[in-house]
Amino acid sequence: QVQLVESGGGLVQSGGSLRLSCAASGFTFSSYPMRWYRQAPGKERELVASLTSTEGSTNYADSVKGRFTISRGNAKNMVYLQMNGLKPEDTAVYYCSALIRGVRNWGQGTQVTVSS
Repeated sequence: QVQLVESGGGLVQSGGSLRLSCAASGFTFSSYPMRWYRQAPGKERELVASLTSTEGSTNYADSVKGRFTISRGNAKNMVYLQMNGLKPEDTAVYYCSALIRGVRNWGQGTQVTVSS
């Protein structure tokens, strides 16, 4: 079955950096686009970044452009989110996600907290 396991979250001061990782299994990872979402308390889940399967095209939410970078390692079935210049408003649970045969799959999430 599809499994997505995030790691790398934590508590960081404003302006700091974190690198989130997501280990994927149960599907042909290299064939699927991958996404990172986040959900802050009391808010809807929002798309943060996406990355295509082969050509490496990326898209970012306006709020993170220039600060976050999504990447993938197909040999290791991993997707990453490098987050620099973190702000308190980036505080949220971050999820990696893949749409597999019409079903959107989610990991359990990793908490990112940015203190001011």
